[in-house]
Amino acid sequence: MTVPVTVVIPVKNEELNLPRCLACLDRFTKVVVVDSGSTDRTKAIAREAGAEVLQFSWDGGYPKKRNWVLLTYDFATPWVLFLDADEMVTAQFTDEICRVLPKSQAAGFWIRYTNYFMGRELRHGPPMRKLSLLRVGAGLYERINENAWSRLDMEVHEHPVLDGDVGELTARIEHNDYKGLHAYIARHNDYSSWEAARYTALSATPSAWNKFTHTQRKKYRSLAKWWLAPAYFFYSYFWKGGFLDGGPGLAFALMKSFYFLQIYLKLRESAPSTPPTLGA
Repeated sequence: MTVPVTVVIPVKNEELNLPRCLACLDRFTKVVVVDSGSTDRTKAIAREAGAEVLQFSWDGGYPKKRNWVLLTYDFATPWVLFLDADEMVTAQFTDEICRVLPKSQAAGFWIRYTNYFMGRELRHGPPMRKLSLLRVGAGLYERINENAWSRLDMEVHEHPVLDGDVGELTARIEHNDYKGLHAYIARHNDYSSWEAARYTALSATPSAWNKFTHTQRKKYRSLAKWWLAPAYFFYSYFWKGGFLDGGPGLAFALMKSFYFLQIYLKLRESAPSTPPTLGA
């Protein structure tokens, strides 16, 4: 059965990950690869696999990559699934959406995924999920005014804002980045800079707080706290059983904790005396 979903894969220099991602998508109606000026074989790999390739060049303003696709692409399917190049759907996942989507009135679905780190599946630790299966026309990713400070041309931390109920699928996809720790560390350095800059910008626009979800409020209340990094390590490694994943479990908990430490330190660097406080 052909899956009535267009898969959109935003990429830049993903020749190591993209072949595995594309190889799992033969049952989907359409695959669209949105490229940001790759200099490796990313575009050639996508075309060889039969995907449509779109070129995106960000001017620093709105929209960024995912919203640009939602606003400009003429979808021939009622659903769109956003995948990263280091994510792979499973047969169980594809079977489930074939069963669920034709009967669903939902505006979108949360997708759970199995995370691999340093070549090993992490069976423990905090659950991983994201809202990335969307009904076409049901909404967009949240718009954040970041013209002056963002380096990220794709919605990474922005959440979809949808008009309607949201469900959750049970079958998982797999997340396995073959680009290694160098790329992981560089990527999270950019992400932590983005989060610190957004936190500072939010302190100047408190009205934005009113649109946050409960999870977002909890997150941004904590980002400028010194204790967030060690608290996350305790939660991930001990409370959620990350220690059961051995060395990779320890490494993942440490790296994610260091990510929160980076945000805290970057906020302290920008405001040495007192970082701005949100949601007090």
